[in-house]
Parts: sequence; structure tokens; C-alpha cells
Amino acid sequence: MFLAFNEIKHALFRYSLVSGVIFLIAYLVFFLSGLAFGLAEDNRTAVDKWQADYIILTDDANDNLNMSMIPLTAINKVDAKEKAILLQTPGVITKGKQEDNLNVAFFGIKSNQFLKPNISAGKMYHAKNEVVVDNSLNKEHDIQLNNQLAISGNNTKLKVVGFTDNAKYNTLPVIYTSTETFQEIRYENLEAKHANNLPVNALVVRGTPKNIPSSLKSESLKDFINKIPGYSAQVLTFGFMISFLIVIAAIVIGIFIYVLTMQKIDIFGVMKAQGVPNRYISKSVIYETFILATVAVCLGAILTLLTAVLLPNKVPFTINLYLFIGISILMVLFAILGALFSVRTITKIDPLKAIG
Repeated sequence: MFLAFNEIKHALFRYSLVSGVIFLIAYLVFFLSGLAFGLAEDNRTAVDKWQADYIILTDDANDNLNMSMIPLTAINKVDAKEKAILLQTPGVITKGKQEDNLNVAFFGIKSNQFLKPNISAGKMYHAKNEVVVDNSLNKEHDIQLNNQLAISGNNTKLKVVGFTDNAKYNTLPVIYTSTETFQEIRYENLEAKHANNLPVNALVVRGTPKNIPSSLKSESLKDFINKIPGYSAQVLTFGFMISFLIVIAAIVIGIFIYVLTMQKIDIFGVMKAQGVPNRYISKSVIYETFILATVAVCLGAILTLLTAVLLPNKVPFTINLYLFIGISILMVLFAILGALFSVRTITKIDPLKAIG
């Protein structure tokens, strides 16, 4: 470690350039990871809030929540520890005449069941046409409590009475309302006597469901999330991208350390002629790489945190501490693995040839 520190101090500019390259790669990896995790979370946060085990859909819906239509008679046959009905449909809302249209996902739920969202501001809906909305609509589109929302293609007006946090489905902000209001949104001018007999989109279950009719199928919430349109493709794409960046970082670091090692062959030859063992010199190179990689990765993480503060709310950027720690450890480990090629060169140095 002593030799490593002194070498870095002696050639500070040269090692700063190497560390700068690692820093830029680390920053890129962290930034892409934040974007990837944020985009993936925007697909599923509303589902994660359920804290459920299974979801039941119609067998012929092809895992599409909006296309599933379950009769109430079939739902009543299912036995489970806890179960809650869910109605879902995409929609377009506007706030006033001057606002742009906003794509949203409507969730119709019963307020006495466990799908009820947490309230971060305002209150839970109780009256007809009252809604609780995801707080991104407040941050990004300035929708406030008591605002009236119009629905595209429908004369129903919705009153915002509460906000909830982290409620997005398939990247769309979720609007929660009662099942009665939902049916009016979906089927305008629907008579009340028919509203309670309409099918629902899904049955969400805590525990293991039993007595499931043959026309329905049950799947774990994990499998359901993976089948959300676009979710798996996004995760795999960013996952491969980040993995390749880490491997490229290891190769770049290995090349830089190898070049620096070759430039010091004469010095290493003199050290070996003086009786300094290969192990001591090799450990010095490993320590140098560890110091450079650790400092660069830490600086990359710090800059990523600062960037996250400056990003606009519309950018789906989320910092996952465990993901960042895992990436940091991998980058340092791969950097050390890349430096092992230099160690192999050191062990083959002939002191007499190196001195000349």
C-alpha cells in the first residue's frame, strides 16, 4: 500500500487521467442504472402497493388486465385469505380548457378492501365522482386538491380530493375511484341497477386462492408484473447495457494499468534486482488499481446524486441504494481483475534485461 500511494503521488497527473476515465464510465453506468430502475418502477409501483400474492384474470385475456372480464358469480366462488376486486382502464383527462390532455390509468376499487391507496395529502374519496390521484400529477402538471378533471369522450367531471405517492401502472399515473364512479367513467349514462352486475377486470388475492373456476387463471404478482407490456424488454435492455459497460470499464482499466506497468519495467527490474519479491510489486499494482477505481466510482456516485437533484420531475430517475452498492462493488472487482494482466507481466520481468 505504501508503494502504491507513493507511485500515485509521484505521477499524480497520469494517474488522475486513468481515474478520470473510470469516473466517467462509473457516472454513465450509475446514471443509466437510475434511469433503468426509474422507468421499470413506473411500470409497477401501483401493483407493488397492493402487497398481494396473486392476481386472478380470465384465461383468454392473455395476461392483459384491461382485456380481462370476470363475472361477479365467478369471483364469489374463489376462496382466499383476503380478496379485492379491481377495475382498470386507460383514459385521458384534462384540467380546464387550456390544459393538454393527460394519459392516465383509472383504478376502480372498494374503499373497504386492501387495495385502498395510502393518502399523502387530502383525504380518501367518499362521495360520487371523487378521486385520489398519483402525486406526479401535482408535481408535473400542477393538479391541485379540489380541481375538477374532465374525461375525454365522457361528460363526467371528477373532483380531486386526495393524493397518493408512487402509484403508476405501465408508466401512467393512476387515478383511484369507487367502483360506481369507475363504471360511470367507462359506461356513461349507466343505470345504477346495472352497475353492480357488471364484470370486473381482476381479483387480487392475499394468500393462496382456492376453488378457481376453469374460465379463470391465477398467477403470482411477480409473473404478472413481468408480463406488463414493455416491462421485461426495458429491464433486459438496460440490464445488458449496464453489464456491457461494466465489462468495458474493466477492459479499459486493465489496458491503462498494463500500459503504466510497461512504462515502469525498468523500475520494477531494479526493484527485483535489489531483492524485492514479485508478490510485493504485484500487490502494489493491485492496490493502485483499487485506490483509483474506488475513488473514481465514489466520485461517479456523488455526481449521479447531484444530477438526480437537478433532473426535472418528468424524468423517471430512481436511486436504488442496493443497486448502486452492487454496481460499485462489481466495477471495483472487475477493475482489479483487469489489473491482474499487469501482474502476470511483472512476474515475467527479467531484472538483467530490464536494467539493460
